[in-house]
Amino acid sequence: METRLHLLLKVIKCLGAAVVLAFTLALIGLPATTDSLESVLARLDRVGASFSAVSADVTWAQHTAVINEDLVDTGTMRLKRTKRDIRMLINLTAPDAKTVALQGHKLEVYYPKMQTVQEYDTGKYQALLEQFLLLGFGTTGKELATAYRVSLLGADTIAGQKSTGLQLVPKSEEILKNLKRVDLWISDSGDYPVQQKLYLQAGDYRLVTYTNVKMNPPLADADLKLKLPKNVERVFPQK
Repeated sequence: METRLHLLLKVIKCLGAAVVLAFTLALIGLPATTDSLESVLARLDRVGASFSAVSADVTWAQHTAVINEDLVDTGTMRLKRTKRDIRMLINLTAPDAKTVALQGHKLEVYYPKMQTVQEYDTGKYQALLEQFLLLGFGTTGKELATAYRVSLLGADTIAGQKSTGLQLVPKSEEILKNLKRVDLWISDSGDYPVQQKLYLQAGDYRLVTYTNVKMNPPLADADLKLKLPKNVERVFPQK
């Protein structure tokens, strides 16, 4: 008869380390150390109440399933929430430079190679846009539970940070037409997002990873302003 050790070695070979960890813990009777869903949401309640701003390095990956293609942009993000509005500035530097700025209902996308800035009015979609921008940054656990069906994914190390994952399924049928679910990974030490994975239709997804995160840095309004050259062309795609 095979010993327990021989059986465990067979499982390791067949199933891989991730499954074996759970199997081993079950064999020796040790509980996993993942936080409960309630404790993670309570942590977000505490952080969300005091949130005002964030800065971070960001990696933005877009996967298009039909052609199995991944496009990856890297850069920095600054975001500030006031009583009046949300202001954001994202500088993407590679592979192609572009800057995205949001102030109130005005969204601007600047392409320096083309010396062109596209301007959009987000008024119609402002509430939804703010919901996604603040996803994990300033969003309380109660707000997440109101907008999503929330479940616990467990513990993992994401971008070098020990993290706890939440799976968010939108309650809104309208949102579900475009967004199937969001996997949100929260840093165990900083209680801020380290990664967001947005599952879209037809197998597409967007994966956003945050590093060098600084919560509530002293950001002035000038730090979030889009700086444009005088000869830039301004276009309005919505018109």
